[in-house]
Amino acid sequence: MNDHYDAFEMSPVPAPGPDAVAPEPFRGIYGMPAFVTIPTGDLATSVDFWTRGLGFFELFSIPGTLVHLRRWAFQDVLLVSAATGAEQPPAMSVSFACVLSQVDPLVEACRAVRPDSVDGPRDTPWNTRDVEVITPENARIVFTAAKPFDPASQEARNLAAIGITPPAGGRDDNEGHA
Repeated sequence: MNDHYDAFEMSPVPAPGPDAVAPEPFRGIYGMPAFVTIPTGDLATSVDFWTRGLGFFELFSIPGTLVHLRRWAFQDVLLVSAATGAEQPPAMSVSFACVLSQVDPLVEACRAVRPDSVDGPRDTPWNTRDVEVITPENARIVFTAAKPFDPASQEARNLAAIGITPPAGGRDDNEGHA
């Protein structure tokens, strides 16, 4: 039995496609279901990279202590002042959704701020195009954009092999699940 169902209406992430439009930056205040906290030894440099390179905006700050950054709804990052940042990037990463049309501009913007900060883009076996970015704090950030779904593709076969198949009724078949 497959317990997965389409629940895209809960997400700010648009349906995959070459003409998918990214949602506007979300400035509302909500209870954050998850967020990332990243220590930094240089708050100003970190904020500059995250805003100019990665496309986040400053939601609010406590001067010299904390900056709350956001992009889309539920893409929250807290940069916190620390004596020093990480010496090396961790094996762990955090991923943020984007749309395909944002991949190349994101790569260009990050390289303009920090030339050696980007690896990729690369296509994955699970049907995304990913860009890995190492931030000034040595955080490993991945921006991931869903590619259009092609039922005849190797990626579709990869997903089907683990039980993930497209809904038979299209994107609006959530009635029996909610």
